[in-house]
Amino acid sequence: MDFLASFFDQYGLLLAQGTGDTIVMSVAATLFAYVIGIPLGVALVVTAPGGLRPHRVLNAVLGWITNIGRSVPFIILLVVLIPVTRWIVGTSLGVPGAVVPLTVAAAPFVGRMVEQSLAEVDGGLVEAAQSFGAGVWQIVVKVFLRESLPSLIRGASIAFITLFGYSAMAGMVGAGGLGDIAIRYGYQRYQGDVMVAALILCIVLVQVVQSLGNLLARRVDKRR
Repeated sequence: MDFLASFFDQYGLLLAQGTGDTIVMSVAATLFAYVIGIPLGVALVVTAPGGLRPHRVLNAVLGWITNIGRSVPFIILLVVLIPVTRWIVGTSLGVPGAVVPLTVAAAPFVGRMVEQSLAEVDGGLVEAAQSFGAGVWQIVVKVFLRESLPSLIRGASIAFITLFGYSAMAGMVGAGGLGDIAIRYGYQRYQGDVMVAALILCIVLVQVVQSLGNLLARRVDKRR
């Protein structure tokens, strides 16, 4: 107990700050990624063959862009986007400097998850809405997005957890967070206790987010 008390006296504030930075980075990047990813996923579904507004060329271009975005390793993207990040937020360091590359990395991934969620909607519901004269926008909002909401929520928790892992890599270039703490103290200074503490916090946060996502998805699932 004395060891734990001494450890938290020395590193408690540091770990709390790192946890807060990691949560802010992951939440902000997830929100921005969904701002981009939802329209992208909707466009992929609507313009697909057999979709509400089939457009082979546009669908192919969107799919091509999405696949390229998903194929670039995050650590490379992080470095390549440094000038863009500085132009957008004024710095490539700290939490603001991490949100931009995290968002760019996650948006194509989110777009594909949204596409998959919308594709799982019963086609009979879409046909019924069309028979009542619903327009494309009405079908997207009232059928696709509403019916796929549980799947979208589960996807959001997956996206958050993925970005949570990416944020640790962002810590290698000065983004802060638990990843930065684990690298600076656990790896560079050989302080294994700090690395273990950061790892435990990461595990706890991931479990909490996944459990909350599953719970919320079950709550809004009208099929249950």
